[in-house]
Amino acid sequence: MSYELTRRDAIAALSAAGVALAGCVAAPGTDERATDTDRQLTDHDRETMVATADVLYPTDVSGIEGFVERYVDGRIAERPEHAEGIADALAYLDEYCQAWFERDFTALSRKERDNALREMRANEATPDPDGSDIEQVRYYVINDLLLALYASPTGGQLVGIENPPGHPGGLDSYQRGPQS
Repeated sequence: MSYELTRRDAIAALSAAGVALAGCVAAPGTDERATDTDRQLTDHDRETMVATADVLYPTDVSGIEGFVERYVDGRIAERPEHAEGIADALAYLDEYCQAWFERDFTALSRKERDNALREMRANEATPDPDGSDIEQVRYYVINDLLLALYASPTGGQLVGIENPPGHPGGLDSYQRGPQS
């Protein structure tokens, strides 16, 4: 079975994350409210987020690129400090990969990207926005991408929750047992 992530999934995930949906209207990569002092993500940052999602998300999920870009743009639209945290975490991820693989994270194969995240122990790190570099990778990159997936209706289907909490019927389906 294939699961396709859509713009609607990104908006639902943003809603579940408590993001004002007005920021989702702009085209990906643009934010009319941004000032010269706001830290914006680069195209490389966005590509790195998509490459990370490609590793984290199940292989039967499609539409990852558009979903991740829409989610990330909505997530940072009114939170430049979050954009800065993501950018810093992604810069560390590239530094790590340059040191061990002599290539940026995006230049690695899917398997190598998975190995890089495991070798840096990002899967075991405590997510902390003010913690070590690896804890920030866990917080700003891994946890953000996993929240986006599993807070979306399509991601909810992957784990057997047809309507995740925060979506119509979500609370009811969340409170029922798996045999319901």
